[in-house]
Amino acid sequence: MSGIYIHIPFCKQACHYCNFHFSTSMKYKSEIINAILKEIELQKNYLANKNIKTIYFGGGTPSLLNERELNLFFEKINQLFHIEKDAEITLEANPDDLTLEKLRQLKSTPINRLSIGVQSFAEIDLKSMNRAHNVKEAESCIQNAQSLGFNNLTVDLIYGSPSTSNEQWRRNVQKLFDFEIPHLSCYCLTIEPGTALDHFVKRGKAQPVDDEKSAHQFEVLMQMMESNDYHHYEISNFAKPGNYARHNSNYWSGVSYLGVGPSAHSFNGKSRQWNIANNALYLKAIDFDKNSINEKGSRFEVEILSLKQQYNEYIMTALRTMWGCNLGKIRTWGDDFEKYFLKSSEVFLKNGTLKQDRGSFVLTKKGKLLADNIAMELFFET
Repeated sequence: MSGIYIHIPFCKQACHYCNFHFSTSMKYKSEIINAILKEIELQKNYLANKNIKTIYFGGGTPSLLNERELNLFFEKINQLFHIEKDAEITLEANPDDLTLEKLRQLKSTPINRLSIGVQSFAEIDLKSMNRAHNVKEAESCIQNAQSLGFNNLTVDLIYGSPSTSNEQWRRNVQKLFDFEIPHLSCYCLTIEPGTALDHFVKRGKAQPVDDEKSAHQFEVLMQMMESNDYHHYEISNFAKPGNYARHNSNYWSGVSYLGVGPSAHSFNGKSRQWNIANNALYLKAIDFDKNSINEKGSRFEVEILSLKQQYNEYIMTALRTMWGCNLGKIRTWGDDFEKYFLKSSEVFLKNGTLKQDRGSFVLTKKGKLLADNIAMELFFET
């Protein structure tokens, strides 16, 4: 069982907080699509003939693809891989792209799950983030998607923004309950180096993030989700029973996946690789005349993971989930790793940020506020 991630590196405009790889120029859109199709062919053996359980179109803004372009990807993947009948096929989408006509087109493709980047139901937030959509478009696209039978929906929200009051944050979350959205991804606003937001904060044109306010809004989120019977199955993700994101869950569980497109990452358990994050260089690195990588330069870098790196990778991803870090899994890397983990986890068991649950070590509510810091302390560094 494996997954395929397809990175579509185009956006209508740049959100102020975003540090993902994208271009606001559509000049080479068709060339990039053809290059990604070629890369899928070049990488057909990466997953060692495993069945494909999930396909995920991320970006960028994959909803900029039209029906014909999407079907080119499905045709190519079907030629080279076996896709399971109940495969989860997700498209990330912006509300302004999801017109009724667009949704009808998507319904005619194999896509069966939409990930909608709403971020907020307040105009002041959307403007401060430089989002391309407005509140009306956010609300109508959800309603239209549901009316056409897209019941497997997830919505992204951002908390901790200086423009988002605690009251507005509660309204944002409640709105999703009103829409009966089965899955929610919530991310704390962070100021990433080199972004427009980073530039604005340094010049005093935007307020810095208030950590206490962010923590409060996260605690409110956890409380509201629990009260409405959502499972907090990963630090940033909540779902009704049976609606966990399979693609992301596989990623957190260490399942192999192939990533194609500029900046896309791949993982096969023993190594990880990542493509060059530059559209022009990515195009040059794909040789359309030969079934191989262009000699002018590799399109990706590869890192063979040591046992220590494999362990650390597992800690980083598994600890963020409700299933936590399993001691039996840790033993597979050897006694030294087991002893190190048990010793390092003692302080967190004592201070109530970790708990043991049937052979696994799981974050408590208190621990979820400190997830990244706890993971770093559990990393094997000796």
